[in-house]
Amino acid sequence: MADPRALDIPDDGKLVRNIVHFARALRKAGLPVGPGRVIDAIRAVEAAGFSDRTDFYWTLHACFVSRPDQRAVFAQVFRLYWRDPRYLEHMMSMLLPSVRGAQEERKARAAEKRAAEALLDGVERDLPDLPETGDEDESQIEIDASRTMSAKERLKTLDFEQMSNDEMAQARRMLAQLSLPVSPLRSRRTRAEARGRLPDWRRTMRDALRGGGEIREFARQNRRLRWPNLVVICDISGSMSQYSRMALHFLHAVANTQGAGWARVHAFTFGTRLTNITRQLATRDVDAALDAAGTEARDWEGGTRIGAALHEFNRDWSRRVLGTGAVILLITDGLDRGDGEQLSAEMERLHLSARRLIWINPLLRWDGFAPKAAGIRAMLPHVDCFRAGHNIVSLEGLAQAISTATDQGEKPRLMEAMR
Repeated sequence: MADPRALDIPDDGKLVRNIVHFARALRKAGLPVGPGRVIDAIRAVEAAGFSDRTDFYWTLHACFVSRPDQRAVFAQVFRLYWRDPRYLEHMMSMLLPSVRGAQEERKARAAEKRAAEALLDGVERDLPDLPETGDEDESQIEIDASRTMSAKERLKTLDFEQMSNDEMAQARRMLAQLSLPVSPLRSRRTRAEARGRLPDWRRTMRDALRGGGEIREFARQNRRLRWPNLVVICDISGSMSQYSRMALHFLHAVANTQGAGWARVHAFTFGTRLTNITRQLATRDVDAALDAAGTEARDWEGGTRIGAALHEFNRDWSRRVLGTGAVILLITDGLDRGDGEQLSAEMERLHLSARRLIWINPLLRWDGFAPKAAGIRAMLPHVDCFRAGHNIVSLEGLAQAISTATDQGEKPRLMEAMR
């Protein structure tokens, strides 16, 4: 057998224990790793050997990775555990707070942060005692944190893609407490009311006929109130994966909140095809609901065909779910390489079928965002409101966008930039 030190693996016969610990780190980082996969990994390494670093990586990759979105986390955990001899220092430096300025450019990616938290699970999170350098005259930096935002406020403004495992869990709990209230609509149908604002001539004449033709009092009526539908069309392609998952958590809370006001909440996902996940999100348990939705929508982390998906929705579902003055939330980054004319035509048809069309685009998190992509330029003229959707604060702002008919978000500014 080849020298195990070629992969920085201890040569004291504890390879199995290292693989088990590695599997635990993957599980802490969010990968569904169970005992069966650990046994398969040990047998696979025994059969394939570990003389070559690349072969060893892909052997474990084949055993532990089952979805495309798990690749980045696996790669970071593998690098930190098997390849970096100083992985502990590296991970601890990622978990320590950094001073804004020089270290701002070295912020860790979300996958790397999750890997660090997984491998450091159980390790004391306080700042470690640094070894003395002997330089007693070294200047110290004091930071006044009296006016800094609280942890909850910081979490609300943190980008979903920058969140660690713990932060994502906290964000999901916060999203589960959000609501999306809506005002009722006045229907054309009426109902009898003693103090109604409208005269009911038909009932007035019927009552008069019963009394010999004499009109003794005027019957009155009011228009009935009805609640609109909420229809969410969510992009689950590779560029939208993390934002879509958090948006679906929020949507599940809205769909299962009593007294929210919506007649019904319909949910659709699209990547390369359109999938109706309304029934799956009706499950009370959020984890079971999203697992069922993920099973139903098999194009997660795939490509994007916005025009084709909207065409399918307009053809097969528009009359079923948009007949009561529905509000549509379209969640996508608008990066589509399809036919721009088809996309513009389908967006126009969708706009005309809805009471209000609100576009949620995570790309608005960038200060310098401009409508340069062809898909965005084709879609923007046909929406009522254009808003960001990259953090909790932006999702909280949807209530204003829905309740205020004149709210347009960033649309006026971007339409001016397109001219």
